[in-house]
Amino acid sequence: MKKLYIVRHTHKALEKPGQDDYDRELSQEGLEEAKLIAQKLSNTSIKTDLIVSSPAVRTRQTAEIFADILEYDKSIMYNEVLYLAFVNELLETISYTFDTVDTMILIGHNPSLTALAITLIDFKEKFEIGGVMEIEFDCNSWIDISKENAKLVSYILPDK
Repeated sequence: MKKLYIVRHTHKALEKPGQDDYDRELSQEGLEEAKLIAQKLSNTSIKTDLIVSSPAVRTRQTAEIFADILEYDKSIMYNEVLYLAFVNELLETISYTFDTVDTMILIGHNPSLTALAITLIDFKEKFEIGGVMEIEFDCNSWIDISKENAKLVSYILPDK
């Protein structure tokens, strides 16, 4: 059994003149939302083997908050491909994960995450800001994940 948590970063700060989107930080609201949603996961006694994140500033901040609250003591893997990723790039990132990893958190952006959710579980909605989707795969290797062995376990959002 493999478990994937797909996390969309929380609210980002307003764009500053001349600032690249990649460099936008989380807003104060976003920082609080990230802490809240990570705490919700922590309350489920999640055991995380790997956190993979886009290296954009706001996803980095989200990853660091999750790592802290979930007491994740390994390195966060920052993957440049996850910023502006196509769904096949997300699937490749997941599929090529070492099988010693049973539970992975993937932190990224829309519209990529919505496309991933549609591909894996026929999700019919937009992946909301700060949303966390928990998907279980009935297989023993990440290379074998597919729509056929995927099951949506939960989809949670930060409380407003």
